[in-house]
Amino acid sequence: MREVAVLGIGQTKIDEHWDKSLRELAGDAVLAAMHDAGVQSADALFVGNMMSGSANHQQHLGAYIADWVGLRFREAMHIESACSSGSAAFRSALMAVASGAVEVAIAAGVEKMTDSPGDEITAELATAADQDWEASQGLSFVALNALIMRRYLHEYGWQKDDFANFSINAHANGAHNPFARFQEPISEAAYKKAAMIADPINLLDASPMGDGAAAAVLVPAAHIQGMHGARIIKVVGSASATDAIAVHSRRDPLWLRAAEQSAKQVYSQAGIGPEDIDLFEAHDAFTIMAALSLEACGFAPRGQGPRLALDGEIRPTGRIPIATRGGLKARGHPVGATGMYQIIEVVQQLRGEATGTQVENPIYGMAQNIGGSGSNIVAHILKAE
Repeated sequence: MREVAVLGIGQTKIDEHWDKSLRELAGDAVLAAMHDAGVQSADALFVGNMMSGSANHQQHLGAYIADWVGLRFREAMHIESACSSGSAAFRSALMAVASGAVEVAIAAGVEKMTDSPGDEITAELATAADQDWEASQGLSFVALNALIMRRYLHEYGWQKDDFANFSINAHANGAHNPFARFQEPISEAAYKKAAMIADPINLLDASPMGDGAAAAVLVPAAHIQGMHGARIIKVVGSASATDAIAVHSRRDPLWLRAAEQSAKQVYSQAGIGPEDIDLFEAHDAFTIMAALSLEACGFAPRGQGPRLALDGEIRPTGRIPIATRGGLKARGHPVGATGMYQIIEVVQQLRGEATGTQVENPIYGMAQNIGGSGSNIVAHILKAE
């Protein structure tokens, strides 16, 4: 297998893009990535998306977007794995280049959620849960995470407000990201006053939906060795793992086993451990998921994820920075695109381009994208050389 590098990145601001169609939104990100990479074409396009069939009445996104960006007659396909669709598309592009099947591949993630009413989007998101035992019983994803968080508080003795710093950190970082949905910091007082959605999850525990697209160009690392002024960003670890879709079917509802498994695999591939990671773009769709991810990936002992936030260790200057460009909480969570936004933000950090929230001299960056409530998790480690 060949070593693979990320040559170019592109993204759109996450917002309510009433003036853009799904293909225009995706096209903006793909063309920006191609421009950044300095390429005019590609051999293959992999598009991550969860709900275009219902929210936008459009499937077949491979050909749909390839045609729009000038890649007609090239290989193109639509990849779906719920909220981890973006990183699954990235992994597909990575394997295509690493195998030698293609020389230049583009991975993109796109979701246009504001075309449909909020209750329809909520119902569509619930299709990533177990229809028989969860969704059909009225459980939304907010409700599922609320049940998990309530159990976590009970088991480990934390108070709900102990999770505030996850949101405060995300919004402080998002204030420096021009592509973020929310670009204003929040206070602890605002967190405590936020409206309750599903006890104990309040509005500031949850990530916002929105429209957005992000993309990356992948090439063999050998193709850019020695390029003048280019810092090579290699993908040194890529893994995907699954677990039971229904939370109650898991042996332990407070342990993200698929996160643990995918993390172990990427650490092994990269030849490093969690202590070597300089930043971690976690899937903080809810504050409880940020805590569980930190624990499953070896950054905190079991039941101690909130301690890292309370001690300031998740800030850009801390031991394990997370949500460095706002995370899902402030940057936004256009579900099928989220994994690609995470990859792009790791690349920005490794290039030294994360203005306002730059981690000092990072070498290894990790991104982990969660599908469902922990049932399909994709992890990547990137390295700057």
